[in-house]
Amino acid sequence: MAGYLARRAGQAVIVLFGAATIVFFAMRLIPGDPALVLLGPDAGPAALAELRAQLGLDQPLITQYGLFLSRAVTLDLGDSVRLHAPAAGLVFEHMGQTAVLAGVAMAIAIIVAVPLGMVAATRPDGLADRAVSVLSLISQSLPTFWVGIMLTLVFSRILHLLPSYGAAGPTSVIMPAITLALPLLSVAVRLVRSSLLDVLDEDYVMTARAKGFGEVRVVGVHALRNALIPISTVLALEFGGLLGGAVIVETVFAWPGVGRLMTDSIAARDYAVVQACVLLVAVVFVVINFLVDISYGILDPRIRRGEARR
Repeated sequence: MAGYLARRAGQAVIVLFGAATIVFFAMRLIPGDPALVLLGPDAGPAALAELRAQLGLDQPLITQYGLFLSRAVTLDLGDSVRLHAPAAGLVFEHMGQTAVLAGVAMAIAIIVAVPLGMVAATRPDGLADRAVSVLSLISQSLPTFWVGIMLTLVFSRILHLLPSYGAAGPTSVIMPAITLALPLLSVAVRLVRSSLLDVLDEDYVMTARAKGFGEVRVVGVHALRNALIPISTVLALEFGGLLGGAVIVETVFAWPGVGRLMTDSIAARDYAVVQACVLLVAVVFVVINFLVDISYGILDPRIRRGEARR
């Protein structure tokens, strides 16, 4: 088990190193001079040179890269030149709002997907199964930004039921959470359906039916309990994807999370904050993957033995 964990931890470190490298060089490929963006077009050469020196932009690129990596190890990701605060602190401050949004979106997807998947699995190739498949395909095909705009138009501008932007109260999270949940919902419905179809013909399900249990109890308790293992694994990985997908949703609804912070920082060429945002999301995603790998190794020793033979 120790060797299995060591290999997974090594892979996690490589992924984080790759994410840090990509975001560092990608930010510097974006057209525009951060000093000119911050000081404006009327700034003189002396002021621009001074600010570039303060930001370390006057040093060779490889020197900037080495300094960035050495500081990232200690979570010293620099200061925001736009907000005049530590970049890591700003990201952690906004991460709570993104986590709330992703958590509510995940809850919505699970609450809706489980019963729909159960209905589709118990009536394969029937009318209900086809209807669920069509709805799932539509929900995955709709552009996220368009869904957000339509929800705002209907429920905020026309019906005046929900706030259109910000995080003013509990109702503010409803529309952005639904928008974020739709792509995940389609994945979850198909996953629940396929997982249930795999277990509905098992002997223990047949035995439960032979004992006279109702179909709801057979499917909702006996079958679903065993089908939840692959479902929970995929949904755990999808939660990390929600954090990345929240960028567009937070921008549409002006939600004060990491995604909105990152888009504003990109526009301002605030290197430190953008790098901190991407690294934090990468860390969360890698940690979730690592925990899922560990759970796999605990639940199924064959995985550990297979890894050892490799």
